Parts: sequence; structure tokens; C-alpha cells
Amino acid sequence: MSRQASFEELVAEGATAPVEGWAFDWLTGRATEERPPWGYARLVAERMATVDTALDIDTGGGEVLAEVPHPPRLLVATEAWPPNVPVARARLARIGARVVAVGPHAPLPLRSGAFDLVVSRHPVHTDWPEVARVLRPGGTVLSQQIGPGTVRELSEAILGPLPPPAQRHPEQAVAAAEAAGLTVVDLRTATLRTVFHDIGAVVWFLRKVVWTVPGFTVAAHRPALARLHERIRAEGPFVAHARRFLIEARR
Repeated sequence: MSRQASFEELVAEGATAPVEGWAFDWLTGRATEERPPWGYARLVAERMATVDTALDIDTGGGEVLAEVPHPPRLLVATEAWPPNVPVARARLARIGARVVAVGPHAPLPLRSGAFDLVVSRHPVHTDWPEVARVLRPGGTVLSQQIGPGTVRELSEAILGPLPPPAQRHPEQAVAAAEAAGLTVVDLRTATLRTVFHDIGAVVWFLRKVVWTVPGFTVAAHRPALARLHERIRAEGPFVAHARRFLIEARR
């Protein structure tokens, strides 16, 4: 029987593994998350095949966009986290996508009315007026967003009890889209079981998904991590629930 890795060994693994891009392959065998039933990547591919110009906001490392089998004539992606920009450029070069580095919360450096389609998967923040501005009349925005209190169980395991979530409610996104002059044509929600099998997976996830525990560091949160490690050893994998919603709107 193989020796179980220690708390320190697992934490060191999770603390040193690369987190660039927006893929989660490092968690294979260590954590799982259900996928939303609507199939975001498939929907994006279907819509990309029918338009001439498209924009992907907050592309991450370009993981979803790279799988589009029939990209439009003009395909642009934006990314605000500097380490992701070269990753996305390398990955998306083969489909002819241009990757534009942008500042957080900055206006999009793109022409008004330039795009038939705007897509965005798990944006940190959606600037609905800017989305509406770059869409042509009749254009569509399709976005899969993180819902309120996603993996809240994990946040509270590290931080303790938290107040009810005030942000990221689907209704807020609908109101903001409509205030920007868009017409919401579809809204779907999902709650997805998320399972962490070891504390190394937790550490890596918290480093990557930074809004789960704002300001997370191993040093600052070591006692809580140690308690969660012991809980996993005693009770089995730690279960949380991710929340997602899909919103589609037209200009």
C-alpha cells in the first residue's frame, strides 16, 4: 500500500504548479466539477460558424476559442491578466484569432458596431454598455457566468461564515444588459457538484480562482487549510457546489 502524501507535500504541490491559462487539467484525478447542461463550448462553436466577425472577452488562455472548428473571418479575443496573454496568443494563432491585452475595467479598444457576436466565459466583470457598443445592430452576446455564492462551502471552510452573496445574481445581469439597450432572449441556471479529493487540489484551485478566497495565500490561511486537510482525511472528499448561468442577449 502506497504512503499517503503529507499535508506539507500536498500543499507544496498545489502551491507550485502553474496556474496560467484557464484550463483545469492539473486537477485530473484530484477534483471534479459537473458541467452545465447547455454545453457552452458547443453553443459558441455553432454561433461562430454563422457569423462574419466575433469577439471573445476574457478569453483566459484561449481554451474554449481554440476548439471552434469554423472560426469567422475576423476573430478577436481580449484578456486582462498579463500571464494569460502569451498563452492565448500561442494557442489561438492556428485559427487566426487576434489577442488584445486590455486593462481591468478599461473600455474595449475596439471599434463600435464591429462584431456580429460577442462571447465570454466566466468573465470577472461584464461591462454591458461596452458589450452593446461593440455589437452591430442585430448582433448577439452569449456568456456563461459564475453565479452567486459559487463554491461557497469552500470559501466558508477557509474564511468562516459569510453573509449572503450580494453579487453575480442572474437577475442583476439581466437588468444590466437591458439597461445597456440589449434584449435578453435566454437565461438558464445550474448548480454543479464540485468535489476536492485532497488539500493540494484546494490550494491550486484557490490560487487560480482568486475570487473564492480574496487575497488567498498558503501562509495566511495555513491553519484553515490544515483543518480542511484533516477533515478530508477523516470524512472523505470535500463537496462544494458551483453555480453558473447562461445569458444570451441581442442588440
